[in-house]
Amino acid sequence: MIDAVIVGAGPAGTCCAKKLAEAGFSVKVYEKRAEIGAPKRCGEGLSEASQNFVGKIPERCIAQRMKGARLYAPNGRYLDAILTEGGFILERKVFDKWLAEEAIKAGASVQANTFVSGLLKDSKGYYTGVKGEFMGNEFEEKARVVICATGAESPIRTQVLGVYSKVNLVDSCIQYEMTNVDMVPDMIHIYLSNILAPRGYVWVFPKGEHRANVGLGIVPQEKKPGAYMEEFFKEHPEISKGSIIEVNAGCVPVGGLVKDMVTNGFVLCGEAANHVNPIHGGGIKEAVISGQMAADVIGECLKKNDVSKTALSKYNDDWWELRGNHLKRVEKLRETLEKLSDQDLNDLVDALKPEDIIEFARGAKLSILAKVLMRKPRLVGIAMHLL
Repeated sequence: MIDAVIVGAGPAGTCCAKKLAEAGFSVKVYEKRAEIGAPKRCGEGLSEASQNFVGKIPERCIAQRMKGARLYAPNGRYLDAILTEGGFILERKVFDKWLAEEAIKAGASVQANTFVSGLLKDSKGYYTGVKGEFMGNEFEEKARVVICATGAESPIRTQVLGVYSKVNLVDSCIQYEMTNVDMVPDMIHIYLSNILAPRGYVWVFPKGEHRANVGLGIVPQEKKPGAYMEEFFKEHPEISKGSIIEVNAGCVPVGGLVKDMVTNGFVLCGEAANHVNPIHGGGIKEAVISGQMAADVIGECLKKNDVSKTALSKYNDDWWELRGNHLKRVEKLRETLEKLSDQDLNDLVDALKPEDIIEFARGAKLSILAKVLMRKPRLVGIAMHLL
């Protein structure tokens, strides 16, 4: 029996594996995809400050360095928000493999193309491993604790903890990697419009002089994301003239943070626990932090030979204190913005300062936004939601 088995080799799973392996525990990671990091389902943006917990990211993982974000109102006016530390647009297919390699160097074992079909459970109600299939061969892997880092679409989290993504708390997304497009290459471009992208936004994340991820996320509805993308293209010939070299689609949680992420011998982390920034849908940073925090608590529990729900619940407490309450405030911001008309968004961009935008995305200084909204009597109720 090994110490820990992790289902999912995304950033949450491999960062959890690395930390556990560094602490001397035996760890195996199983990934269902044939290639770790592919297909990418991500805009690939990450702040440079994230290296404080990810570690120094190799140049081969970085497609483009960013100095900030350009936020467009529906009428075309924009604000440039410059990040003090800057940021990156990654090559996720390279970045995710690098994270896996780091876990392997630390002593973990990683195996792709492995389907985990179910969990093992003992007579006391503890989860004690997984069963699955690799290259047509069935297997069982017994472990002292099971970590689910499968992302938001795995049935394992529902089977064990009853966790699922509610339809009204996911965004339906489509993204094209395009070449021969024109844009300012050292800024990410965010287009706000509740007509063009209901509840969400359109993004253009440069990956070089004339290459970019171009995508949008919307609240799920009868009209599909691709149809909204066509509307965006009609208004932006500098983008639509490009060629599409890769297509990605999927759903991203924008809320529904999980209160209880553990049970006997089992821990949930990363996007499987809806650990995503609700305002912009970014999940890499939250996945890494979540996986590392889970590893800290799991390591303590393994040393004490106690992986009960009670012992593992320290992870719930730690995560909610460090990240959960913060992300809950960000979710309030998302709920507020989705209630605004395009004219409201135009007025908002005119009234705000660039530094305000950065703070809002971090869930800070929401009182400033509330005061701006209160200038319109009909928006007072919406403003109060932020406070």
